[in-house]
Amino acid sequence: MALEHAILVSLTERAGSGYELARRFDRSIGYFWPATHQQIYRVLRRMDEAGWVKHTEIAQDGRPDKKVYRVAAAGRAELSRWLAEPEDPAVLRDGLGVKLRGASLGAADVVLKEIERHRAEHATRLEVYRGIQKRDFPKPSTLHGRDLHQYLVLRGGVRAEESFVAWCDEVIDALRKDNR
Repeated sequence: MALEHAILVSLTERAGSGYELARRFDRSIGYFWPATHQQIYRVLRRMDEAGWVKHTEIAQDGRPDKKVYRVAAAGRAELSRWLAEPEDPAVLRDGLGVKLRGASLGAADVVLKEIERHRAEHATRLEVYRGIQKRDFPKPSTLHGRDLHQYLVLRGGVRAEESFVAWCDEVIDALRKDNR
């Protein structure tokens, strides 16, 4: 998948300026497909040149005109093509796992601290996801269409973070027992 597809999905949900799109990435899509503001602006420019998006300029007092982007027919065609294309399963590539594998080479205490740090970050992200779920999807059994799809992506994030936190707990417990 390319950033272009994540942008097309977001703009299909709601047109917006580059700034608004970057804010959406910061609050939602970026949890699953991170991108910097600069990357988003650069890709939007390419997509505009390719005809995948169109923009309308809106005059602003004392500031440069704002470009509001929406998906063009060519962008919808590309999104349809991409949605129908098989997606390879994600391959786990995790430096933390490699460090854990090498912990017996004399750095088990350092690796333990790193696992604890990762656990804390994943627990924080899990609470963010749970907060979003509580705020945006209080009655999941009533969801359908776009709202259901957004909820299911969020649930995937919740489940992944729950699993990673549980794994970190297992590793921390085992390493502490091993260091006695």
